[in-house]
Amino acid sequence: MADKRATNYHGCPVASLTASLTVGQNGFTLLQDTNMIEHIAAFDRERIPERVVHAKGGAAFGEFVVTHDITAYTKAKIFSQVGKITPVAARFSTVGGESGSADTARDPRGFAIKFYTEDGIWDLVGNNTPVFFIRDAILFPSFIHTQKRHPGTHLKDADMFWDFLSLRPESAHQVTFLFGDRGTPDGFRHMHGFGSHTFKMVNVEAEAIYVKFHWVTDQGIKNLSTEEADRLAGVDPDYAIRDLSNSIKNGIFPSWSLKIQVMTFEEAEEFPFNPFDVTKVWPHGDYPLIDVGKMTLNRNPKNYFAEVEQLGFSPANMVPGIEASPDKMLQGRLFSYVDTQRHRLGANYPQLPVNRPLADPATFTRDGPMTFLNQGDGPNYFPNSIGGLIEDPFGDQSTFPASGDVIRHDSGDDNNYIQVTDFWTKVIGQAERQRLVNNIAGHLRNAKLPIQQRTVEMFTLCHDDYGRMLQEALDGVGRRSSVRAVVTAKKRRQ
Repeated sequence: MADKRATNYHGCPVASLTASLTVGQNGFTLLQDTNMIEHIAAFDRERIPERVVHAKGGAAFGEFVVTHDITAYTKAKIFSQVGKITPVAARFSTVGGESGSADTARDPRGFAIKFYTEDGIWDLVGNNTPVFFIRDAILFPSFIHTQKRHPGTHLKDADMFWDFLSLRPESAHQVTFLFGDRGTPDGFRHMHGFGSHTFKMVNVEAEAIYVKFHWVTDQGIKNLSTEEADRLAGVDPDYAIRDLSNSIKNGIFPSWSLKIQVMTFEEAEEFPFNPFDVTKVWPHGDYPLIDVGKMTLNRNPKNYFAEVEQLGFSPANMVPGIEASPDKMLQGRLFSYVDTQRHRLGANYPQLPVNRPLADPATFTRDGPMTFLNQGDGPNYFPNSIGGLIEDPFGDQSTFPASGDVIRHDSGDDNNYIQVTDFWTKVIGQAERQRLVNNIAGHLRNAKLPIQQRTVEMFTLCHDDYGRMLQEALDGVGRRSSVRAVVTAKKRRQ
């Protein structure tokens, strides 16, 4: 790299970067040393608020290529023809830990993709699990508080963690994923990703269909044992970020295949449970995966702060042809994610280069802090007789009927156990079941006895053997509960 002249923020040359301006060799520092003042003042302001969730993460850039025609389902131009290429940014993260925490921790992994499409930004913001802990967004702040630090001790707290989860049994499905083998993926390259929520696709005929998005890793699933994940947390807490960066640096470009599941409105009406429930999956046997395209990551960030820390995602960013569903968690995230970026990055965060669409926005939004795309002297109101911007009906959303009483429905008891039962009996084998209950017991043992008992009861409702094996694992690690819940299969299905 060629040497460049050192300047201050205003382009003026700086004579020294190692010595302040003082009265004599050992005298007072002068306030007129504006370069020193600027240097320290800028340093004092280097940090912005870290993400409340998903603070620890890595990112890379690349492209998405359409490999299969899905125009029957959507008018989204990103999918308009086979072979079409769209630039992408991808960020992977842990959820609960701070920015300096270990990225091998047992935790869900964020899996967020930003598509820079000709119709604007589309953010597909999900996790490496197809389900989530809760199904109503009003619970999200409380849930995250329990996954972080105790307000008194500032320590991670097993009582908080398991008290909330055992009082909200819809969490049992995600907790089973979390404490299973896939709760500690081997870096970011060897895990699947999911949009998690149900969305809508709308085609050019204004026909809508429900859809779920799946990213299937082309590297194959690979997980860390609990012991190895714990070891790496101590010796290399940046293991996953380093693995992703080194892979791309060495020309080994990770890729994922995008697939979708689709469900008609008529099928949704007959579905045995709420098809918008993010704590459940759509069975692949009934709703098979449909091939769509491939994402390949081939460029590392040039500057972490500019391209990763300032990279802002929101599921509210949807292009024509992709719309929201009534999923309660999704509805809450449509507000929350944009709002947190405004707080964290500033009101004009969409103007930052990493967040900007391919074409400059044409909007009547103006001004605010750090504005540098202010659209000249064009009118800042609509309608007007001066011209400049016209409405585009292509961006209109589909119409759909909606009716019902305005109520607050607590969905905490909506068929919480049946899919966990299926996962326990049909998806994982006996060896993985034993690792699962051992992992839960190793964490749950630190909670108070009544909370342990309630948690064992919750998993017993999923399957008798699940509760029995968890109790035995707890007994083996030292904390012994005096009562173990035994329930009938009929009650399990409630």
